[in-house]
Amino acid sequence: MSTPDYGSFSMLDLFRAELDMQSQALTNSLLALERDPVAAAELEAAMRAAHSLKGAARIVELMPAVQVAHAMEECLVAAQNGQLRLRQGHIDALLKGVDLLALVATDEAAGAAAGPRITAFLHTLEAASTAGGGDGVDEPTPPEPEPALATLVADAAPPTAPLPPPDASSIGADRMIRITSQSMTRLLGLAGESLIEARRLRPFADSLQRLRRQQAELARALDTVRAGLPPDAEEGPAAQALALARATLGESRDYLATRLAELDSIDRRGTDLANRLYAETLESRMRPFEDGVRSYSRTVRDLSRALGKQARLAILGGATGIDRDILDQLDAPLGHLLRNAIDHGLETPEERRAAGKPAEGLIRLEARHTAGLLQIIIADDGRGIDLDGLRRAVVERHLIAADAAARLSEAELLEFLFLPGFSMKPTVSDVSGRGVGLDAVQTTVKEVRGRVSVTTRAGEGTRFLLELPLTLSVIRTLLVEVDGEPYALPLAGITRTLKLARDAIETLEGRPHFRFGARPVGLITAHELLERGAARSDSAELAVVVIGEDDGAYGLIVDRFLGERELVVRLLDPRLGKIKDISAAALMEDGAPVLIVDMDDLLQSADKLAMAGAFRTLRQSLAATAQTRRKRVLVVDDSLTVRELERKLLDQHGYAVEIAVDGMDGWNAVRSGAFDLVVTDVDMPRMDGIELVTLIKHDPRLNRLPVMIVSYKDREEDRRRGLDAGADYYLTKGSFHDETLIHAVEDLIGAAVE
Repeated sequence: MSTPDYGSFSMLDLFRAELDMQSQALTNSLLALERDPVAAAELEAAMRAAHSLKGAARIVELMPAVQVAHAMEECLVAAQNGQLRLRQGHIDALLKGVDLLALVATDEAAGAAAGPRITAFLHTLEAASTAGGGDGVDEPTPPEPEPALATLVADAAPPTAPLPPPDASSIGADRMIRITSQSMTRLLGLAGESLIEARRLRPFADSLQRLRRQQAELARALDTVRAGLPPDAEEGPAAQALALARATLGESRDYLATRLAELDSIDRRGTDLANRLYAETLESRMRPFEDGVRSYSRTVRDLSRALGKQARLAILGGATGIDRDILDQLDAPLGHLLRNAIDHGLETPEERRAAGKPAEGLIRLEARHTAGLLQIIIADDGRGIDLDGLRRAVVERHLIAADAAARLSEAELLEFLFLPGFSMKPTVSDVSGRGVGLDAVQTTVKEVRGRVSVTTRAGEGTRFLLELPLTLSVIRTLLVEVDGEPYALPLAGITRTLKLARDAIETLEGRPHFRFGARPVGLITAHELLERGAARSDSAELAVVVIGEDDGAYGLIVDRFLGERELVVRLLDPRLGKIKDISAAALMEDGAPVLIVDMDDLLQSADKLAMAGAFRTLRQSLAATAQTRRKRVLVVDDSLTVRELERKLLDQHGYAVEIAVDGMDGWNAVRSGAFDLVVTDVDMPRMDGIELVTLIKHDPRLNRLPVMIVSYKDREEDRRRGLDAGADYYLTKGSFHDETLIHAVEDLIGAAVE
């Protein structure tokens, strides 16, 4: 590792950088000593941190900081030597010392103004050390008044404001520089573009393979011409010109092969370099989860004491990488949830002991990566949410009728907690009771394309789950086609994708619906929402994306699915303003642009159309399709003559016909398409008709599909064998004429047009 260059930093900057690192280590050790006052490792770590800060302050001649750090070091050394036992008063005083160090390092004026507070701190620490020298001594009353409760909990932040970030934020590590998040976003966008450009080489190289095939065809043509020359012309001008052409072609083929090999090597190296550049740039946006939440341990400790409770915070998954922008935006929501956990969730020590719990409550803050998402869990081991009380509260606030409230599931009931202005606290305090916390949490989480849910168990605690994208710069999407154009739907906003048969569509109160699980879900076309013309009406199945949840869900009809993609988000030019139903854009691998849909906007647009009684386009499309849809028949026969005879006959009578050349081809076709009838021969290569019928009738998705066997075999045992396999009709080729086949088809599936 290269030695960091500190030449551009002032001595005070260096001290601030060391203070930022050592004060956090000191705070963590003090919080651990509060639970175990004789932990040797924590005492040693705290003493070393105080000693290092004293030495650093002396070097920069910051004497107020020297006084504070020296007093803290003396207290910790006394505890190490067994001269005193650390108690609550010591921990309180030492934590105030950490705050004072941050204050005096801010600037010269702040250091000078902190003189009275430093004097009070020294007296407090001296009094605590004197009173705490032996066991059983009461805690001293600090002369300095405790800050107001509102000060402790404002914005869920620690009592002391963070230090201004120096140019180098850690000593002894790789040099760190400041860079704006906008610059990082632009850099990541450029890295993503370089990756896309690198990937364009592969399709270009593949296209050149066509030139190789054309050269091979030309070589064969020249060979044919050469073979067609008369024997006496082998030495003539034509033969010589032909030989020259063949030689030139051979040289060009060799040259092209060499250049293609080089292009392939360039493609591999370029793609690898672009991938590494993109991954490194993306990694530079990531920050360990613990970096953004470690100060909450102090906040939880101070707030719980102010409320007469005991609580500690356990941070799990601290090394989990999180996008810096997401971590910054989560500061306020996590603060709200921690305050709720202490104020609403945890019981007093007396209540916990009576319930058989430890007096100290535990709040768990965990981060982890799961299925391409970031999950953050805030869980407490408190009393849990009073579901009966919540049910009464929603009724009393006239949010829902009493009989409807009684039928709500637990998950549906808990959703009321996220309504603006809703609170179960009867009074307003400095901590909570105004009903803005969880609403603000949900709003912020949605802004970063995430979602939040809550679960609870009586007497065991409450758990909030935040599901977020790993980064705001890259988004996982489902590409769909609408009116010939691709659109990207964020996967986080999709509940399900499915192929829906048109006969599964029902009409309820004049609106098209389909059954999704146990409830009806309204259908709407993406064409109508995005104002992209009329939806296609010729397909037997509809590509549907289910968006929204519960009663707010819709089935969004698109033309077809194009597959999943990870896209680098490109923000739209702000001069365009807010574009309806669109959040951003991206570039696909071939360089083509694609719009990223704003799923929240799309749901609101669907709600507006539903309230206005719209969906006319879909109703008209379905009605037109119902009137004009041609029934589809699959003809499976290895005989070209029979195939064409049956195809033309069925087509003349209005049926839409597709063909398959044998049983295997027919099986593949019937699984990938939607048909109203299968007409098959028996004797065919690869898979015969009896096996095809058996497979169809044993498939749970296809077993209702009618199958007609048309075969030369006219013996009774042949007929019985086909019908036993599941065929709905058996017709012999030797005896049927045009009307016989058409009548049989109409008997099975009716007329050609519905």
